[in-house]
Amino acid sequence: MSSVLTSDEVAEADGGRERRLYWALADCWTIVRRDLTHLVKQPSLIAWQLGFPIVSVLLFVYVFGSAMDVGAGVDYKDFALPGMFAMTMAFGFMNTAMSVVVDKERGVTDRFRSMPMAPSAVVTGRGVSDVLHAALDLVVLAAIALVVGWRSDGSVLATLYAFGLLLLLRFALIWIGVLIGLATPNQEAAGNLFALAFPFGMVSSVFTPPSAMPDWLGAIAMWNPVSSTANAIRDLYGNPLPSGGSWIEEHSAMMAVVWPLALTAVFLPLAIRKFQNLSR
Repeated sequence: MSSVLTSDEVAEADGGRERRLYWALADCWTIVRRDLTHLVKQPSLIAWQLGFPIVSVLLFVYVFGSAMDVGAGVDYKDFALPGMFAMTMAFGFMNTAMSVVVDKERGVTDRFRSMPMAPSAVVTGRGVSDVLHAALDLVVLAAIALVVGWRSDGSVLATLYAFGLLLLLRFALIWIGVLIGLATPNQEAAGNLFALAFPFGMVSSVFTPPSAMPDWLGAIAMWNPVSSTANAIRDLYGNPLPSGGSWIEEHSAMMAVVWPLALTAVFLPLAIRKFQNLSR
């Protein structure tokens, strides 16, 4: 029996793919609008998401900043604030996980799964809406940084590219948050996961150069994806970039792209598959 498709069959298959793509995008946008509407109706959630980076900037610049020395006469503010941008993006994936757990526990996820919608829409819609949230966080954080005296000495394009790298890191980590949220049984268990997220953001070059850490801890910090993004944006902003001379630090600009792409390639399919395999 011949397996060659006729021209009509090929056209029908192409049309089917186009319809599936259209509905995947349309359903994704529906979820995005739902998440944004939900956020607007919960001002306390907005206050928490924006308050955390603001308090962090004030804490590390004014409380700890005078006691920190990263070497070479570097102003700690110029070193720490780009790291703070990266840390905020890194910690955001736990907000994603918590939102997914809440939707699952309240039955919202099951209602979505029972609807005639694209299987990927709930996951991808969460990803897009969370990137928009992250962009708002960055705008507020950058404004606070400017108020306390931080400046980008890079070009406009370099500065915009740096913010793009931050959003790329957040985009990649969203899928880890979605996967964790789908795999976590309830909100209480999800709350305990913040203890795991904390070392991920802190054991990095966010606040201290890895070369100043014990060798074993410095090696972990150097290879942390957050460190690659933090170092890459420091370079783009024209801010101080103390380095221990390791390969991963010397190639931070490349790894700030490679790490997020690799994380997305691994965890996005896993998150979609986990959503599709949830028990009803």
